[in-house]
Amino acid sequence: MISYDDFAKCEFRVGTVVLAEEIVGSDKLLKLQVDFKEEQLRQILSGIKQWYKPSQLIGKQFVFITNLEPRVMMGLESKGMILCADLSTDLGQAKPIPLKPTSKVLPGTRIR
Repeated sequence: MISYDDFAKCEFRVGTVVLAEEIVGSDKLLKLQVDFKEEQLRQILSGIKQWYKPSQLIGKQFVFITNLEPRVMMGLESKGMILCADLSTDLGQAKPIPLKPTSKVLPGTRIR
């Protein structure tokens, strides 16, 4: 269990995926460029490559956590994380289902 104060430190925002591409040499990672209405697009890496093609993500909005400490994977920096629900599959694997708003909202909208 974590305290409410610890949870309140997490910043959840809606972002719009502007660009998405495979990372050469990685079986798992996709590189996303996400619009949160900041000065620059934010690069976020996600291990969803085996379930999603980059073209399926471009132009769509999802929920991200945006105040994680940056992490380097495959030599690239990730500045956030897409939030997903796990859906069990017939193969016993959990397919990640990215969380998204039911209506279009402004990029950068906070989740509370």
